[in-house]
Amino acid sequence: MTDQAQRQESDIPGKPTSASRTTLSHIMTASETNLLGTVHGGVIMKLVDDVAGAVAGRHSGGPAVTASMDEMVFLEPVRVGDLVHVRAQCNWTGRSSMEIGVRVLAERWNESTPPTQVGSAYLVFAAVDADGKPRTVPPVIPETDRDKRRYQEAQIRRTHRLARRRAIKELRERRAAEGYED
Repeated sequence: MTDQAQRQESDIPGKPTSASRTTLSHIMTASETNLLGTVHGGVIMKLVDDVAGAVAGRHSGGPAVTASMDEMVFLEPVRVGDLVHVRAQCNWTGRSSMEIGVRVLAERWNESTPPTQVGSAYLVFAAVDADGKPRTVPPVIPETDRDKRRYQEAQIRRTHRLARRRAIKELRERRAAEGYED
């Protein structure tokens, strides 16, 4: 049964992309720098995970946990005094999983110049119940042409994630059958 058919059977109404779209903003301070004097990538990654978690929780209507992070890309360094805006939305949904797309922007806190994109990431979240078991999520309803493109790209990323996992599993099984210990 396809994800779409499973969702239709559950009769959970869909939610538009805009319903859970969220922005988290934070001014970067000296305590968040690395040895190079720029903001540590891990600080940015935490903000990315935080905002993606908020979007996943809003979209699914309850708790959701990070399952994976794909393609965390750092385009420009973030500096002390930058006002960082981390924007996220639900791009795609499966039965219990959601892909959340995140864009990281930075601007000087004391200037009125437009923000610059400094990073992006895609995260997969799984909605869970009180016992930590997967629960069904509402389908996402793309609203704009950009949302529709993001939905289609998310399906491609999902296909690649699943193919990569399958190929690695097959390789490990083949090596084990040949007597290799990993």
